[in-house]
Amino acid sequence: MKGLSVRTKITLYFSAVLLVVVASTFLVILTVGSTVLRQVVGDNLIALVEDNLGEVEYVRTLPADADEHEQAIRYGDGWLVVDYDFLDEVNGVTAALYAGNGSLLYGSNPVGALPSAVALSDGQFQTVDSRGTTYFIYDRLLSVEVPGGLWLRGSVSVHQEDDKLTSVAGLSLVAMPLLLVLAVLGGYWIAGRTLRPIQTITAAAAEIGSGRDLKKRIALGAGRDELHRLADTFNAMFDRLDEAFEAERQFTSDASHELRTPVSVIHAQCEYTLERDRSPEEYREALEVISRQSRRMTRLVEDMLSFTRLERRAEGCAAEPVDLSALVRSACEDLALIREKNITLTCEAADGVVVEGDRALLGRLLTNLVGNAYRYGRENGYIRVKVERADGCVLLSVEDNGVGIAPEQQEKVFNRFYQADAARSGEGTGLGLAMAREIARLHGGDIRVTSEPGKGSIFVFRMPEKNSAL
Repeated sequence: MKGLSVRTKITLYFSAVLLVVVASTFLVILTVGSTVLRQVVGDNLIALVEDNLGEVEYVRTLPADADEHEQAIRYGDGWLVVDYDFLDEVNGVTAALYAGNGSLLYGSNPVGALPSAVALSDGQFQTVDSRGTTYFIYDRLLSVEVPGGLWLRGSVSVHQEDDKLTSVAGLSLVAMPLLLVLAVLGGYWIAGRTLRPIQTITAAAAEIGSGRDLKKRIALGAGRDELHRLADTFNAMFDRLDEAFEAERQFTSDASHELRTPVSVIHAQCEYTLERDRSPEEYREALEVISRQSRRMTRLVEDMLSFTRLERRAEGCAAEPVDLSALVRSACEDLALIREKNITLTCEAADGVVVEGDRALLGRLLTNLVGNAYRYGRENGYIRVKVERADGCVLLSVEDNGVGIAPEQQEKVFNRFYQADAARSGEGTGLGLAMAREIARLHGGDIRVTSEPGKGSIFVFRMPEKNSAL
C-alpha cells in the first residue's frame, strides 16, 4: 500500500466500503424480501377465504330462479348454493368447502382431500408439511345453519412467491455489480479531479525548490476549499521566501560594494607605501589611512551583524516595562557631550512615559537618529529630542536644522547602505536609519521623516503606548 498513489488508495478504500454496502444491501433484500413475500402470501390466503364466506348459503328448497351463476350441491335435506363468485383458486391460493365430518364438498386442497392431518380450527393460521412442501392453512366456520356445520379452508404454498424473490435476486446480482463498477470508475475519476490541484502544488513547489524560478506561484484559479487555501498559504510562504532571498542577495551585493572601497584603499595605500623607502612621517600617514579604513570596515561589519540579528527577530523582541522618558534623558546627556560641529543637543521628555519593549534596542534607535542628525547637521546648529503622548501612542521625535532631505530621497534614506549626501559617505555605514526602522517595526511602530532641503529634518518614531505587538 505504501507504493500506491493517494488517488489509488482513496479509490480502493471507497471500493471496499461500497462493496460492503452492496453486499449488505443484497442480504437485506433477500432477508426482508423473503419475509415480506411470505407476509403477502398469508394476507392473500386470509383475504380469499374471508371473501368466499358470503358466497355459500344453505336452503331447504332449491330456488326456482337458480341460474347458471350458481351451483347447487345436495347436502342432507337441503341444498348448498355456491355462487360462481366463489373463488376456488387465485394465484396459487386454493379454497375448499368441507362438511363438519371433514368430507370435501367443493373446491380443491393441495394438501389433501381430507383435513385429518391438520384439524379444522376457526380463524387459525396454521402451517403443514405435505409431500415435501410447506403450506399455509387458514380455516373459517361458516355461519350457515346446517347439521354438523360447514368449513371453508384455504391453503397456499409458502414458496408461492419465491419466483418473484428469485427474479429480484437475479436482477440484483446483475445490477449491483454493474453499479459497483460504475461507482468505482466514477470515484477514481472524481479522486483524480480532486487531487489534481495537489499535483499542481507539487510541481510548482518542486520547480521553486530547484531554484529555477523563485517567482513562480501555484495557480489553481478561483476557489475556497481546503486545497485552494493550502495553495494560498504556500504562495504567501513563497512570497516571503522570495523577499528574503532578494533581501539577502541585495544585502550581499551592498555589503560587498561597501567593503570594496576600504579594502581597495588599504590595498592601494600598502602598495604605494611599499614602492620605496619612506620617511617616518610618510609611514605614519599611510598607517593612519589604513587605521581609518579599518575602523570604517569594523563599524560596517558590526552594523551589518546587528542589522542581520534584527531581521532574524521576526517574532518581536523581549517585552519589559521601559521608562522611555528616563532612557531618552540619560542618552541625550551622553550624546550632548559629542558637540560635533558645535551642535547643541536639547531634550524635552514628558514625565512617566513607560512603554513595553527592549531597553537596549530603544536606546540604539535613539542613538542612530541623533547620530544621523549630527552627521548631516550644520555648524552651530541644534538637535531637539522630544518624547510625548498623542492619541494613545508614544512619539519620540528628533529634529535638526541641518541640510535636509530632498522629497524624492525621504523614503530611500531608510534603505540599507543608502546615503543621501555622497560627500559624507565616509562618515557612516548607511545602515543607521535602516536599523532604526527595523527596531521600530519590532516594537509595533514605525518611523516617518518630514524634511525640507536646507532647513532640516524631523524623524518621528511612533509606537503604541500599550504595545500589543510584543
